[in-house]
Amino acid sequence: MTIGIGGSTQEEALGRLRNMLDGVEPIAIAEYLARIDNAQRRMKQLGLDAIFLSAGANLEYFTGVRWSPSERMVGAVLPANGALEYLAPAFEEGTIRDFMVVNGPVNGWQEHESPYRLLLDCLQRMGIQPNTSLRPCIGLCPSLPFFMFDGLRLLDPGYAFTDASVVTSYCRQRKTPAEIALMQRAKDMTLEVHKAAASILHEGISTTEVVRFIELAHRAVGAPGSTFCIVLFGEASAFPHGVKYPQTLKRGDMVLIDTGCRVHSYLSDITRSYVFGEPSEHQRALWTFEKDAQLAAFAAARLSARCEEVDEAARGALEACGLGPDYQLPGLPHRTGHGIGLEIHESPYLVRGDQTPIDVGMCFSNEPMICVPGEFGIRLEDHFYMDESGPRWFTEPSHSIDDPFGLAR
Repeated sequence: MTIGIGGSTQEEALGRLRNMLDGVEPIAIAEYLARIDNAQRRMKQLGLDAIFLSAGANLEYFTGVRWSPSERMVGAVLPANGALEYLAPAFEEGTIRDFMVVNGPVNGWQEHESPYRLLLDCLQRMGIQPNTSLRPCIGLCPSLPFFMFDGLRLLDPGYAFTDASVVTSYCRQRKTPAEIALMQRAKDMTLEVHKAAASILHEGISTTEVVRFIELAHRAVGAPGSTFCIVLFGEASAFPHGVKYPQTLKRGDMVLIDTGCRVHSYLSDITRSYVFGEPSEHQRALWTFEKDAQLAAFAAARLSARCEEVDEAARGALEACGLGPDYQLPGLPHRTGHGIGLEIHESPYLVRGDQTPIDVGMCFSNEPMICVPGEFGIRLEDHFYMDESGPRWFTEPSHSIDDPFGLAR
């Protein structure tokens, strides 16, 4: 039997978990102000007069306001020079003020009024005047819905609109030590949840039971719950993001669990794959191929290397073992990894075509999954961050197929 798999009741496993949030601090006001300063320097370099930060991760990153996007326009206008201002429905002003870390005036619009006109009026009041010959350049948040962009465009305001991701993504890609510390804690918490989930497995348990347990386990370590959870057994594990039907566990099944949590808005995302019972030689061989591909990707993550080179390294390792080639199955059907931070999938990506140079502070998943249709899938997912000397694991990769959590050491 695989070490660490089974042997505990759910009550026993939950009882061994502890709250892991001691000493964790949210992002401080000084860091938010530094982010704004960094964005304004970048805007001046690129010739942007202002950017609009729409509800979602970009608004939260620069202001601390955590606000879910909807059909009502909510956000902040950040000029290249001067202080930012908020824009929101007038009836939400009190809630916006309650959430904001960076203070600023709130420009409110009534339900019958145009938020697009209000945004343009705000720009003009900031001294960014429309001009038909030399249009001021306004960066719009890449998550802004098209109908909102269309509402601005149809007013023919005398501004040139462009994609603000040249500022927002550039800043967010390079995590600070405070951001990395929050992700480190979130990932430490999720790894303990993985160990607990593995310990409760028994023949006949359903995937839905395991999902419910993982939610409780994340709460036990101090998280608000699971931000997502995928649990797959047997043939279903060959589907990277799961199937619509629950499965029950039987001996010899590959188990794939992919889950994460949030600590002060920063995310974890870890996948473990192992066998319930005794692995077959086929399962053992492919599990080893998967780990080797993950290590090949890690080794390729050098400062200044292109992101796509990491994907090439993982895919090359698998092709050398007879898998693929390219995206063909059995093999790796998706990219090797993604950025992570306030969102579970952020730029840049470890995928062919992404030529972003890898820089200090960037954080990535490393998950070159192997899918064998009709049999099983194996995904070993850990994340790494870049410091001045190269890549550093957030969590230690899975030890072996017989001892996935390294408990025997």
